[in-house]
Amino acid sequence: MKPLSTTAMTLSGTRGSNRMTMMMKPVLMAGLAALLAGCASLSKPPQTFDLDAPQTAGNAPASRTQVLVPEPTTTGTLDSQQIVVMPTPLTIEYLGASQWSDRLPRLVQLRLVQALQNSGRFGAVGLPGQGLAIDYQAVSEIRRFDISYTTGQPVATIEIAVKALDDRSGVVRATRVFRVSEPLAGGDNPSLVAGLNGAFERIAAEIAGWFARVT
Repeated sequence: MKPLSTTAMTLSGTRGSNRMTMMMKPVLMAGLAALLAGCASLSKPPQTFDLDAPQTAGNAPASRTQVLVPEPTTTGTLDSQQIVVMPTPLTIEYLGASQWSDRLPRLVQLRLVQALQNSGRFGAVGLPGQGLAIDYQAVSEIRRFDISYTTGQPVATIEIAVKALDDRSGVVRATRVFRVSEPLAGGDNPSLVAGLNGAFERIAAEIAGWFARVT
């Protein structure tokens, strides 16, 4: 029997190696897919939280004023679904495994509409594009909306600046900065967010009452 040349042996070995690699690829891909699926099943979705609007109507009679509530402006840090936590005055983090049900500016916009409606002080309150014959706009800016630990204990801090803009003349009738800072009870995520929600209900009620007085 004539021995194979070195070249023939090399080519034969290469073809065998290629066949083995091609056979192994589907196995490796299947194993990787299973590993990724296992990791995905182990990770839990974040807890999703909403905000409430104050429900109590005021005693003053309703006016015929129609109010438009644009989406509040804010910083990039607050313009997301993340719940902001501030361990120090200059440090920004996010509450782990938790999120808002929508982008915070959009969520605040919707709840401010509800707060103004629930106050019973206006003829109509709506969003851009709803076809209102607008008298005033409630133009707002979210400056703070976080859980801070600057005192060592969790504190809900919300600061919202609001302008009452005469839509017909373009003149700002009044402006005010609303700020609420309340200690929070409990250290788990639901308790912290519940305290932040309570602070927002309070500030939204103040905004609704003030806006009714200045318009």
